[in-house]
Amino acid sequence: MKTAELVNFPARAAAEFPEGGKRALIYVVYDRRGDVEAYIPYALQQLRAHCDHVLVVVNGLLTDAGRDALEPVADEILVRENRGFDITGYKEGLEHLSDRLADWDEVVLANDTWFGPIGDFAPLFERMDKRPLHFWGMTDHPRVEPNPFTGDSYLAYHLQSYWMAVRRDMYLSDEWAQYWRDLPSLDSYSNAVAKHEAVFTERFVDFGFVAEVAFPSLTDKIENNAVLYAQQLIEAGCPTLKRRPFFQWPPFMDRLSVIGRWTLEAAERRGYPMELIYQDLARNVEPQTLNADAAMLEVLAEEDDGTYDSSRPLRTLAVAHIYYPEMTDEIMDRIDTLPGAYDLVITTPEEDRARSIRDHLSRRAARGSVEVRVLPSNNGRDQAAFLIGCRDELLDGGYDLVVKVHSKKTPQDSDNVGRHFKLQQFENLLFSSGYTANLVALFQREPGLGMAFPPVVHIGHPTLGHGWWANKPGFLELMAKMGVRVPVDEGTPLAPYGSMFFARPEALRRLVEQPWDYDQFGGAEAYIDGGLAHILERVPAYVAGEAGYHTRTITSPDYMAVSYTALDYNFDQISVTLPPASTMEQIEFLRRAGEFEWGTFRDFLKMYARLHRPAQEERLLAVYDRSVVWRRRVRRVLRPVRRR
Repeated sequence: MKTAELVNFPARAAAEFPEGGKRALIYVVYDRRGDVEAYIPYALQQLRAHCDHVLVVVNGLLTDAGRDALEPVADEILVRENRGFDITGYKEGLEHLSDRLADWDEVVLANDTWFGPIGDFAPLFERMDKRPLHFWGMTDHPRVEPNPFTGDSYLAYHLQSYWMAVRRDMYLSDEWAQYWRDLPSLDSYSNAVAKHEAVFTERFVDFGFVAEVAFPSLTDKIENNAVLYAQQLIEAGCPTLKRRPFFQWPPFMDRLSVIGRWTLEAAERRGYPMELIYQDLARNVEPQTLNADAAMLEVLAEEDDGTYDSSRPLRTLAVAHIYYPEMTDEIMDRIDTLPGAYDLVITTPEEDRARSIRDHLSRRAARGSVEVRVLPSNNGRDQAAFLIGCRDELLDGGYDLVVKVHSKKTPQDSDNVGRHFKLQQFENLLFSSGYTANLVALFQREPGLGMAFPPVVHIGHPTLGHGWWANKPGFLELMAKMGVRVPVDEGTPLAPYGSMFFARPEALRRLVEQPWDYDQFGGAEAYIDGGLAHILERVPAYVAGEAGYHTRTITSPDYMAVSYTALDYNFDQISVTLPPASTMEQIEFLRRAGEFEWGTFRDFLKMYARLHRPAQEERLLAVYDRSVVWRRRVRRVLRPVRRR
């Protein structure tokens, strides 16, 4: 506890929370869709044992489904205009309860920026109830000098505003009434911090009120412990887990060695229902950001690791679009690594190809129903074959899992590049019987897992940083049409490049239900970046996320050895050309450099001067320009000499 920082003036007499006392909760919610994510009713239900009255303040919209989720766990729901962030939501909640505040002994002000309880709320309340104080917070933030929001003075030590409990003597005081009456307009996040969160604690301590923090900062460094030390706080018994570590900019988290996966494992060990976390994050975080922050890549053992439960098989459909019949046996060898029975649908565009495929299948033992479908068109290739040719099975077949593959040769690329891309897909999806069983086991263990596919292919392909190519405008248009509001990745989107994956049909329902037709896809000439097929390649993780299903990337140890070493070396070669700094700082360097047009040495000199010697930029460029003039003159003089 930061006692020295909390006690500036003689303290007023403080008391413990009285035995049999009453507590009210004002809980502020904001959701851009107007929905209520499932982790919120869970938290409120658990708080019911400790709060006699629950008022939920909704900033902005509230859908009928959202209201249905809140009504069983709230005594009152107040919907207000979305202004002033959660702070003004607290203020209006207090005003709403003003004539009843004397009925309670403590009021908790909390918002929806955390998951919990991680473990149980009971030990927290039992401990804090015994403390003689006027107000307490869950976590704190150290003093920062100078103030990062104003550049001068200091940002005071403060209890963080996502959870603040205040006792009767304080919230019935004149100082309390005056503070909220004079609360300034909060029109930005920085204002909310600088004008309330960082002011509140010091202000009321100066008035003589006694404050404490339940889980004080774990280090002496100026850091946001609730975000950067979330795992350690969980292990210390903190029942709240901030959401921010899972949507913070990944290079920032990398710079500070914050491992989101370890934090999630700590929450799981404490018994928190993880599907609530993944469901919320899948709907509200850029998929590639979540994949990095939560380390959603699974390196699966090539041999059966015992996690697959044969007593709980998933009804599985394998869908293969085969344009090259000679690849039928190769594809079937891969599909046959699936554990247990499965149904099979093979699509192909011509009857001659279908006869050849059926001939190959006749020599193999089936493990379920088998159907070869001849499509009326090859427009859209495997994309249209899946969405149109298999629409009935995906929507109404009652399957738990679908595996989508196709005969991939990539003839437009060199032999090595095409061969690598094909193996990158097949070996990371269907490497061996043991590997595939381990993959299916992920879907058994995680009911909210909607998709699994290989990481972005980067060997032989310039995808890193450029995975959108010309597809983003069409992608955004399609997302708006389908009502998908998952935030969009700025850089390369998280997607099944190569269009092979495992998925729950329900996760893709919104996509499959669209009234697709073959003419929309166009012929072979339309199979380019910006065409519908390439746009759809980037869609599945976003559609799954909107439905509340999360995505994992998957790889075998063998492929990881190849992929990681290449990626590590290539990144090292890029970094060696940059200032010796963290990845985050190098990225920021390049972004600042990107303010000008690349192309000439003069551009590079301009970048260098702007970043390192801004006061000398004009002089350096002038010197360079004069040198260019002199070089041209020298060349004109020497040209006749060279000719002789």
